[in-house]
Amino acid sequence: MSLRSGSIPIKTKQTPSPARKASLSKSSSYDEHIIRHLKEITRIGAALSAEKDIEKLLEMIVDEAKSLSNADGGTLYILDKKKKSLIFRILQNDSMNFRVGGTSRTKPNLPHVPLYDENDTPNHSNVSSYVALTGETVNIKDVYQTKGFDFSGTRQYDNSTGYRSKSMLVIALKNHENEIIGVLQLLNAQDLQTGKVIAFSADFESLVASLASQAAVALTNSQLIQDLISLFYSFIKSIATAIDEKSPYTGGHITRVVELTMMIARLINKTRQEPFKNISFDENKMEELRLAAWMHDIGKITTPEYIVDKATKLQTVVDRIDLIETRFQLIAKSIENDYLRRKFDMLKNGEESDDAFFRMERQLSEEINELRHTFEFIKSINTAQEFMPDEKIDQLNEIGQKIYVQNGEALPYLSEDELENLRIRKGTLTQKERAIIENHATITLKILNELPFPKNLSMVPEYAAGHHEKLDGSGYPRHLKKSKLPLQSRIMAIADIFEALTARDRPYKKPMKLSQAVKILSFMKKDKHIDPDIYDLILDSNLFLEYAKANMNPDQIDGLENGNE
Repeated sequence: MSLRSGSIPIKTKQTPSPARKASLSKSSSYDEHIIRHLKEITRIGAALSAEKDIEKLLEMIVDEAKSLSNADGGTLYILDKKKKSLIFRILQNDSMNFRVGGTSRTKPNLPHVPLYDENDTPNHSNVSSYVALTGETVNIKDVYQTKGFDFSGTRQYDNSTGYRSKSMLVIALKNHENEIIGVLQLLNAQDLQTGKVIAFSADFESLVASLASQAAVALTNSQLIQDLISLFYSFIKSIATAIDEKSPYTGGHITRVVELTMMIARLINKTRQEPFKNISFDENKMEELRLAAWMHDIGKITTPEYIVDKATKLQTVVDRIDLIETRFQLIAKSIENDYLRRKFDMLKNGEESDDAFFRMERQLSEEINELRHTFEFIKSINTAQEFMPDEKIDQLNEIGQKIYVQNGEALPYLSEDELENLRIRKGTLTQKERAIIENHATITLKILNELPFPKNLSMVPEYAAGHHEKLDGSGYPRHLKKSKLPLQSRIMAIADIFEALTARDRPYKKPMKLSQAVKILSFMKKDKHIDPDIYDLILDSNLFLEYAKANMNPDQIDGLENGNE
């Protein structure tokens, strides 16, 4: 047909040769592989960004890089903090069924790869250190035929295992600031059709480089998050230590409460006992509870030390029993002086009489003895007791009515404040001081509510501030009942009470026996002050005994025979 006639020529369809068909098929398979992995890059980037566990993230980087390039093996190095060497973190070889690091049970113990020698000369003989130093990508067709790098270690490995290392692709991991943070090394690319070891193609090199870039940013972000978490925990622990160290009598309290709290939480996770059968604290919940336990006493940062440390009823900055002793010595001297003055007046007026002097001396002796007994009584009730009965209160009130004369002024044996403190029936704190102590729970809630906790830690203030609440609503600071009190706060309440009862480092009281502490908790259970189910679970599992062996004196551990009374 002629073009001038307006006809359009039609090409005759030709059948491709078998060789051409094979070539097209191979090309199509290769292109599909590339397209598939280009799509994978987007998915991998999202997955890398979402993973917060650094060990899983490192393993994922090697797995995905091997998948992209169809490599048989992979190694991941991370630059140390001083940037002096590369640290082995992941080592994999599929055909050898070999996995080290990451989530595997085998931890890497291979020597670090130095970036400099003893003379501070850059180490360019090792391919991984060369890439870490220069940032260049190295693509090697056959490590046995390549000069410029020392592969003696690779050959030694091959000789000992029967493996044949051949092609290698080594790429630097550069973060968003273009800083090298690690090196990815892939080994033995395989043909998609035959499985034969081939060189890494330039296309795969670009894909892996893209992955390495995303991986470096994700790893840097993950490390930053971990560093911030570590910094936050270090700060919280330092605050907890400072609170404990405010008082020489409560050192280690917070640490032990954290330990016992987490022991109870792990026990609840493990038990199949009702009502905890279907309750399980996941990793985030355990972290939230642990942090709440570390911060449960943060409000004590505002509590005066003399109240925290108050070992006797009269203690403020000093124990005022010493001042009272000095006062009573002064009163005794005043009585003696009065006796000598009267005796002198009798002698002066010629009224001396042996009988009169004898009566005066006996009276003096009786008054001094009475004064001494009075002071001994005051001294005895100054210490913390189980409970001070009414007869002792009455005796104290009688003493409070007595006066002595000093420089013509009538003064009481005991001031009103001294009487108020000595009238404390149980413990060493007045109602006002107890209110100050209890206010630490309110301050804890106030302080923690000011912190911008992330969503997974949002209940830390609630749990921490509730450790002094009681199931019947008689606790503090908010008088919450069981229905409003989270399980985590109920766990911490038992941990806090048990630690305080059994602490062996409180000089103002003897360390309590294990059985006695458990018995007190059993009474609190009956009074609906603590959670009965948690108490029963702990008792049945011997968790009290496990904690005691680790944190109590051997002579405190006397069995749990009183636990169920």
